[in-house]
Amino acid sequence: MDGTAGRDRIWSKLGRPWDLLIVGGGITGAGLLREAVRLGLQALLVEQKDFAWGTSSRSSKLVHGGLRYLKEGDLLLTRAAVQERQELMVEGPGLVDPLGFLLSVYRGDSPGRLLYGIGLSVYDLLAMRWDHTYHPPEEFQMLAPHICREGLQGGFCYGDAQTDDARLVLRVLLEATEAGGKALNYVSAEELLIEEDPSSGRRTVAGAVLRDLAGERRAEGRARVVVNATGAWADILRSQVHAPPRMRPLRGSHLIFPAWRLPMAQALCFIHPADGRPVFIFPWEGITLVGTTDVDHLENLQEEPAISPDETAYLLAAVEAQFPGLNLGPEDVISSFAGVRPVIGTGKADPSQESRDHVIWEEEGLLTVTGGKLTTFRLIAHDVLRAIRPHLPEDAARRLETIEDSPALNPVAMDILAETGLEGGTQRRIIGRYGAAAPLLIAGAAEQELEIIPGTNTIWAELRWACRMEGVVHLDDLLLRRVRIGLLLPYGGAEFMERFGSICRAELGWDDARWQEEKTAYLELWKRCYSLPPREEIPDWKQFLEKSLQNRDERRRIRRRRRIRKAIIAGIVVGAAAGLTACYLHGKKERDEEEPD
Repeated sequence: MDGTAGRDRIWSKLGRPWDLLIVGGGITGAGLLREAVRLGLQALLVEQKDFAWGTSSRSSKLVHGGLRYLKEGDLLLTRAAVQERQELMVEGPGLVDPLGFLLSVYRGDSPGRLLYGIGLSVYDLLAMRWDHTYHPPEEFQMLAPHICREGLQGGFCYGDAQTDDARLVLRVLLEATEAGGKALNYVSAEELLIEEDPSSGRRTVAGAVLRDLAGERRAEGRARVVVNATGAWADILRSQVHAPPRMRPLRGSHLIFPAWRLPMAQALCFIHPADGRPVFIFPWEGITLVGTTDVDHLENLQEEPAISPDETAYLLAAVEAQFPGLNLGPEDVISSFAGVRPVIGTGKADPSQESRDHVIWEEEGLLTVTGGKLTTFRLIAHDVLRAIRPHLPEDAARRLETIEDSPALNPVAMDILAETGLEGGTQRRIIGRYGAAAPLLIAGAAEQELEIIPGTNTIWAELRWACRMEGVVHLDDLLLRRVRIGLLLPYGGAEFMERFGSICRAELGWDDARWQEEKTAYLELWKRCYSLPPREEIPDWKQFLEKSLQNRDERRRIRRRRRIRKAIIAGIVVGAAAGLTACYLHGKKERDEEEPD
């Protein structure tokens, strides 16, 4: 993951035999690389774009058990996720931190207070703690002062966690490469190497032709096992072994507001009036995040996704419904982002009903792992290693028996920056994001680079470290994933471009022409994929909300009529049964009285 010299060193060794070739540099691939090298395997990871470029930098930033999965009866997935969440909070403070959640309950909502209470009770029991509470309307309004009061019946408060998803990927990759793993971004698995066994005639994947997109060179990477960990892009590699497509890419989009316009002390979850889906609004990195949508992504997967006009209206309507007094609109949005979820399609009409659990397929020696949650990356890696156990060296296969006891993140002493003079919260944040490398980051800072970049929680030294040590190839790698300035500041941080340029020139060796090229490409990308669609293309979200509320009220009336009908039918059935029973008993009594002694 280090600079150009380190990249060249790794490339020069690609011809060696590998135990494991991992294609895909998101959280699934990174987690697998880390767990593989812990077993002593010679493992190589390649990513055709940047590390965490896909879903793993565009999630809702939540490390959670998935309360919604309880509703779908997926108790095992929820249990695994809440337990991993608890471990990550212990092992990664400053990177994975607790987040309080408010869950509002309005008159006529489905599910209502009873089902929410049952679900949260199960949720807490699975985490072996009890911290959810119910608050009546007056108390709940104090916890969320600007919330819509009409029909509010109260709400719950419970605990979950959040993270910087891209930094989580990079922390895991850092620990993997420090343990001996190799990772290259901007390297494409252009073609699978498929061999045929002369005796059985069976075809099997034996590696891949690798193309360096940053250096225009090719090499063969041969391995005992090739793992396709490309997520929503899994079908592209699977097609080379003639496997039928199985993925259903779903887009989830988000809006980012300044905290002063949409102030949130903790997260709020509520039901969108348009479709009954849960929507989150919560504080993250000094801003307020609103999400998410869940729609089929029909665009080219090789192009960067962006929020659509309809999704923009959907999320603006959600904010308007819950905070009508704030009068928020598109002009208040700092930025947006969209990610594509790796969901396995089963043909369900509602995308939200598709399972989010992970799957593993083996097809002609190509092992594909896809689906799953950010929270459970370590468990997914363990499942993959168990699936390839027959192909592992004997020592690694034996060590696999004890791998479940390993931590998800390496322990780091929280006092390693005590002498730096940094404020306590900044120390904690740096240690969480950079782990054992945090002191080196601080030591490499230039003058005044321990200062915080205005409008963020990021210090200037993080940019220099990323350019020097974290495989930055393009400016968007730096500003959108190594640090999140492109999301947190208006116009992607354009006001600080001159200072960004001085760091990139010094650490990446860019001349003025290269810097101008990178700056232009980044600002065009930001406008296209991280701002909002043109105002005239965004549907009237207030009209959309009004229609949604009317439809919601009609759905509630229908449910109420159904409940009344069911109650009437139940009453008739009970009455009829009681009448028949009474007739039967009366007739039996008469027959008994007529029988002679």
